[in-house]
Amino acid sequence: MRPEVIFRETVKSTRPLVFWPPVVLLTAALAFSLVDFDRFHHLVSAANQWILTHFDWLFSYASFAAVLLIGWVAISPLGAVRIGGPEAKPILNRWNWFSITLCTTIAIGILFWGSAEPMFHIKAPPPYAHINPYTEDASTFAISSMFMHWTITPYAIYTVPALAFALAHYNLGRPYSLSGPLSLVFGRAATGKAGAVIDAVGLYALVAGVAASLGAGVMTLSGGLEAIAGIYDTTLLRFVVTLLIVALFVASSISGLQRGIKVLSDFNTKFFFVLIVFVFIAGPTLDILALGAQSLGEYVVTFIPRSLALGERAGADWTRDWTVFYFANWLAWAPVTALFLGRIAVGYTVREFILFNLVAPALFGGVWMAVFGGASIGVDASEHHALVAALEDRGPEAVIYSLFNALPASAIVMMLFVGLTFISFVTAMDSNTHSITSVCLKNIKPGEKRPRAERWVKIFWGALIGAVAFIMTSTTGIDGVRMLSNLGGLPGLFILIAMGAVIVTMRVNWLREIRAAAQPASAEKPAGEEVAVK
Repeated sequence: MRPEVIFRETVKSTRPLVFWPPVVLLTAALAFSLVDFDRFHHLVSAANQWILTHFDWLFSYASFAAVLLIGWVAISPLGAVRIGGPEAKPILNRWNWFSITLCTTIAIGILFWGSAEPMFHIKAPPPYAHINPYTEDASTFAISSMFMHWTITPYAIYTVPALAFALAHYNLGRPYSLSGPLSLVFGRAATGKAGAVIDAVGLYALVAGVAASLGAGVMTLSGGLEAIAGIYDTTLLRFVVTLLIVALFVASSISGLQRGIKVLSDFNTKFFFVLIVFVFIAGPTLDILALGAQSLGEYVVTFIPRSLALGERAGADWTRDWTVFYFANWLAWAPVTALFLGRIAVGYTVREFILFNLVAPALFGGVWMAVFGGASIGVDASEHHALVAALEDRGPEAVIYSLFNALPASAIVMMLFVGLTFISFVTAMDSNTHSITSVCLKNIKPGEKRPRAERWVKIFWGALIGAVAFIMTSTTGIDGVRMLSNLGGLPGLFILIAMGAVIVTMRVNWLREIRAAAQPASAEKPAGEEVAVK
């Protein structure tokens, strides 16, 4: 097909106010970085610093409010409502629902940070903690911080917009978009052109967040190739790895084989558990148990002051560089990912939705961080701080491989881990690419044939995400990942707050209508949806 035909069909099939603003913004930024990277980096750094200086408190308070809101919903009458109406039947069994949700939300985050993050914390605890490096207190602080960053709060950030969308679309018949649920609160102000702008903002947030996660994935895989095959981690290697990842997830997405998400998620999740068991048994088992229990107590005791950045935590560089960074990354992913998470939850009650979108993934994240973080700290102490040395010499992507080097069958485990990293990101991006494209395309009625331009839209977004991720990670490394997360998280923050207002409105004003809705799940299932197959 000729390029001009492709362009014409793409323009005809997409929502211009949704598609073009984030495209123009991101491509202009990409072009600017290629022409004058130093000035581009200066401006992005300044924007990033402005966000942290003015909104760090709002990131903390909004994220904590999301936890409280979900707890309130779970014990309220809204918790008994069935998504899709009283007659709706589940379109996924519980295991597949959990595995798809887990793989969609974590991407490769736990693989990259599970061993790297505690090394940062034990070698340089924040001044406000008043603890010395490489001590028992530093170890407890490290793991309890990981619980804060990877368990309840992040999944509350996902659950709020996903639940708002699921009930608004499947029970109240609102449009399949981010603006659909918001019309319950803002009325006409969230429809038409205004609604398109809201979707464009959510789209930009997700693309920035995905690019940040892709950057972390590229760094992890490049570090693995260096550890396994001795291939030096160069800019060229990162380009090749980025190209391979993008090609794989775009090919998977445009193939139409959405059932593959279920197969890949099932494999990924089972392998996750196998890896946890292996590290737990092969690593310093007793140390992992002791440190995990002690850190859990610390996490519970300090949950509120950590969540709200109280006391000396307020305005601290460490809080901004770590806790706010993580919340921003989750907030960048949450709005558009919510469309997918809400889609696969049809047929289950709101309480079951909370259980499988918050409680179960949070427990998994806690176990992963306790095992990998505890093992890394134990091995680092016994190996004369070899993992910290790897962090300082080769970057955070090298830490996990230094851990494996200290365990049995290291070569085999590292090769399997590299494969798992590839598959994990492809699985997450398969579903998110579908959501990105669905938001861009003009409304498609159930059963209606999807436009041919859909594949070109997916290819375009895949290429743009890959280009942004490569530019940032090949020039600024982990700092680029952090900046992308913050820039994408700011619009996601305001969408989260608005979605929280939607849920409160549902509970107060729409509960009767939600209970009365009896729309069959099949009638509302978006066209082309094949992932939810038992």
